Formats: sequence, structure tokens, C-alpha cells
Amino acid sequence: MKMKNILTGLFIIIFSALVSCSDFLDRDPDTILTDDQIFGDEVMIKSVLSNFYGRITWGQHIDDSYSYTIIDEASRSDSGPDTRQNFEDDRWRVYDYALLRNLNQFLKGVRETKVLDSETQRQLEGEARFIRAWLYFNMCRGMGGMPIVGDEVFDYTPGMDITALQYPRSTEAGLYDYIISECEAIKDFLPTEPSINAARATKWAVLMLKARAAVYAGSIANYNNKMPNPIKTAGGEVGIPADLAQAYYKTALSAAEEVIKGGKYELQLTKPDDRGRNFYEALSIKENNKEVIWARDYKYPGQTNGFTQSNIPASHAEDIDRAYAGPILNLVEDFEYINDRKGEIKIRDEQGNYIFYTNPEDAFANKDPRLWGTVIYPGAIFKGTPVVLQAGQKYFEDGVWKVRTSDPGKSDDNNILITSVNGPNTSNNNYINKSGFFFRKFMDETPLASTRGRRSEMWFPRFRFAEAVMIAAEASFELGENGKALNYINDIRRRAGIQELKTITFDDIVREYRVEFAFEDHRYWDLKRWRLADKVWNGVQNDPQAQQYALFPYLVNEPGNPNNGKWVFDKFPTHMSPYPRYFQMKNYYNFINQEWIDNNPKLVKNPYQ
Repeated sequence: MKMKNILTGLFIIIFSALVSCSDFLDRDPDTILTDDQIFGDEVMIKSVLSNFYGRITWGQHIDDSYSYTIIDEASRSDSGPDTRQNFEDDRWRVYDYALLRNLNQFLKGVRETKVLDSETQRQLEGEARFIRAWLYFNMCRGMGGMPIVGDEVFDYTPGMDITALQYPRSTEAGLYDYIISECEAIKDFLPTEPSINAARATKWAVLMLKARAAVYAGSIANYNNKMPNPIKTAGGEVGIPADLAQAYYKTALSAAEEVIKGGKYELQLTKPDDRGRNFYEALSIKENNKEVIWARDYKYPGQTNGFTQSNIPASHAEDIDRAYAGPILNLVEDFEYINDRKGEIKIRDEQGNYIFYTNPEDAFANKDPRLWGTVIYPGAIFKGTPVVLQAGQKYFEDGVWKVRTSDPGKSDDNNILITSVNGPNTSNNNYINKSGFFFRKFMDETPLASTRGRRSEMWFPRFRFAEAVMIAAEASFELGENGKALNYINDIRRRAGIQELKTITFDDIVREYRVEFAFEDHRYWDLKRWRLADKVWNGVQNDPQAQQYALFPYLVNEPGNPNNGKWVFDKFPTHMSPYPRYFQMKNYYNFINQEWIDNNPKLVKNPYQ
């Protein structure tokens, strides 16, 4: 039989989803392939599965540098100021029932084919169902409960009654339950050995999705119901009953501990004498990696990403691109000091006078080593040489310190650098740093990785072992097992190289997620599930959390002054983000488009629409 054409109009009627023009299964069967040709060839079957893996990159990721500038992790460095303040009603919304249909078509074909041995057949089914569960998870964390269609593959013929094809929204709890149950059902379908480059799903990736879905559901059941006005719909499409929280936390803890005790992954510590480098390599170096469980992988040629190309410092650039964005001080100061939990960079003393540093990097001495592995701060080494960040010179005149600046890369008459080629500055110069920091996490040190002709093979981890440990810590804490929670969070802190905690609070958990998983597409969703987003991003001008802040280093150029040649820092709101981030109650759930409801009246709107 021939593969039936998938009608885009059908999905507009049912789910208003768009069909990708590149979909293997959606091409005209008379001119491309029949299902007999696809499912009669093992290589072809696997190529279709590979295509699915390439269609599931959502949220923040390293092929979209600007995605990090939307929240409190980074700011843009190109052109003029970014006037963003509010969050869009469809921010990072996923609504892809065309992909869902393709996956169900694939499952049907794999189950019926005669060319696969039973073990391969079982694995491919497991992978497709895992991708489907991942799709549902990404829809659910944005919109709440959405229609669950199971294994159905709808066939539309003109004139048929379409009401049978119109599914109502699931409850939010119901969709999380479906994701969790699918993960439990397929976990033994998949290999237990780590996959090459972590690109394909394994049993451990399935368990990680189960653990994450459960802890998200538990958080919503817990914290949504502690709000003065819980966010919910009458039918439960949004909002999870509070009495379900404990069961979800137990499920999350069980799944996370199954990964922890599985023996296949670990908190990678191959360089105990250089914890910063160790943290960077645990996330960014694929060879012999023991940490990353599942990743969006890239491979030259054809499958590369532009994160390094876009964000490399000018001093280290290999092509014309550079410095599109840079981390902000808000993130940097959430990393504690090794023996001091206060992370604020010390730039002035108690009398308000500058603190002078012999070298700019000295201001970051004794910081949590994960900061070095996450952010390039002034004077830090990248690819073997320091990254000079210098906003200008400071000189003393008329009883006050004044600033001398120049075009990037210019020196004064005594051949002393005024402003570095890297910046930072507050001009509208394109691609000159504006925050005082560069990315390090996911920056590729490989030669030519920042060129347009090659770009980078750096992967983007979706699940790693540290998350299993943090989910175990969080779930244990919420279940009242503080001793266990403390042990797990201290495992993370010991690997990092910072002091262990003697007690544990919810704020400790929030902060640990923040610094451990910076730039890994966690922060936005974590603050949403904990119902903290409206409190952190409160829209208040100059609020220490909602406002984005920069840190500018200056060389003291004042001959005769005992501090001549030393460094000082100024902190201020970033030139590139003049407005504080403002997360409103309506932003906790993406909006349901009216045209979707027009075409399927069984859908209901989300709160605040």
C-alpha cells in the first residue's frame, strides 16, 4: 500500500498544526516514496527516526544565542539597546501535532514491518515513543494539558464527520501522568549502554524524562496552590491538585535514584586540581564523557552550530562574527565564593571607596569554580591566552575618579590601552561586549570552530547526571527527607569544589539549579514551576533581579598614585537592557490561539486570556 498524503488542512481543522515541508513522511507518495519502500528498508527506517531527532530542538539552545538574553542570564551586544521588558504570550510555545502524527505513522510502520529483528524493532519503537513523550512534555510545560491522541493516525476523507477527530484538552495532571507512564512502559525497550555522542535515547534518558516530568508536576501541585490566587481552569487543563504533589515527588525521586544507582554515569571529576576546567569539560567535551546522558549533537559537515562563531571574543575570533551576546552580572553574582556564600563581587569598601586589584581576574578569585567553567570573566584564559576586557582608564581629577574611553582597541600616547578590542562599552558598536563577560560553557576551543565555513560540533546537553542528583535533592527535600536532600546537594557542591551545606532550604535548591545549569534551558522553566517567575522578574526599575546588570573593568592610569596600574570595577544596569524583565501572571501558561478553538471547539483557553 502507498503512504497516504497528510493533509495540512486536516490538522488545521483538528489541531491547527503546521506540516513541515521537509518531513520525510509528508511528501507526495507518487513522487517520493511509498510506505512499503520506507518500512521495507532498515536503513530508510532509521533515517526517518534520525529526522525526528532533528526536529525536537525547542526552548533555549546553542543555535540561538539571543534566547539567553531574554531572561536573567545574558544580554545582547549587537547594535542599539534591546527594549524588551515583557514576555510574549507564545514564548517558547511548542504545538506540533504534525510531528505527533508522523511519529504515530512511524510507530505503525515499525510494528508492522518484516525487515527488522525483534530487538531492533523494540528499540526503534522505544525511541519513537520517547520522542513523542518529549514532545508532549515540551507542550505541557508551556501550555498545560493538551489533547492526548495515543497511537491514532487520522485519515481524512472529504465530507466525513470531523467531530470524532476533535479531541479535548487533557488535564495538566493527566498529560504529565501520560508522559510518566510512557517512560515507565518503554524504559526497558532501550539500551542501557550510553549512546555515541549521547545523541540517541537510552534507558537513562527515558528515566530522566520521567524524573523531570514528575518533579515539574509535583512543583506545580505544590507551589501553584500556595499562591493567593492559584492559576487553574475549571476542567483542570491548568492546575494540579495539591494532594497529588507528594506522589509526584516520590516518582521523581525513584526515577532519579534509578539513574544515580545505575552505574553508567557520574558527576564527572577528571581534573580535581582544576575544578573550573573540570566543570567545563564535563559539559563540553564529548570524548570519554561520563556526565551527559542525552544531547542534541552536532557533527561536521552539515550539522554544526554557530554558538562559538557568534559569541567568541573579538581578540580570539577567526572570522568576522563575534560577541553577539554576553552573560550578565546577575548570574555571575549568584555563584558563591568557595568559603563565603555571598557571591557579590567586591568593588567598593564599606566607605564607598574603590577596591583596587592587581589584576582584573583577582576580583573573581576564590569564586565557585563553576563560574570559570561557565563564564569568561575579565582576564580569564580562553584557548591559552587571556581575554582582556577593559572599558577604559580611570584617572583622579578634582577629587573624583573620572573615565577615559576610546574606540575599541585604541591606546593612549604612552601606548597604554584605553578600551579593549573586546570592550565592554556602552556604544551602539556592533558585536562589542556590553556586559563585561563572555560565555564559556558550550564555547568550542577547537581550531576553526568560530568560522562560518566550519562552525562548531559542540553538543547541547538535554539531560545530564547532575540533574538526576538535583532532582533527588529537591524531591527528598519536598518529601521531608532533609538528610537525604542534604547529601545529594552536597554531592553537587563537592564536585564543584565549594563548601558543603549543614542545613538545606528551598532557596538553596533554587540557587544550585541556577548556577549548575546556566544556559541549559532550565532557569525559565524552573522559575515557572516554582511560581517564582513573577517575583524574580517583577518589572521594577533597578530591581536587583529584574534589571540586567553589567560589570565594567577599568585600568587605573594615574602616574604617581600608589594604585597606578591597578584595576577597579563599576556596576550598573546594562546599556543593552534598559528595562527590567516583567513576567506577568498570564505568562505562566502560553495562550491557546483563538483559531485553534474555532477549528476545534473542544479546546478551552488558558487563564488570563
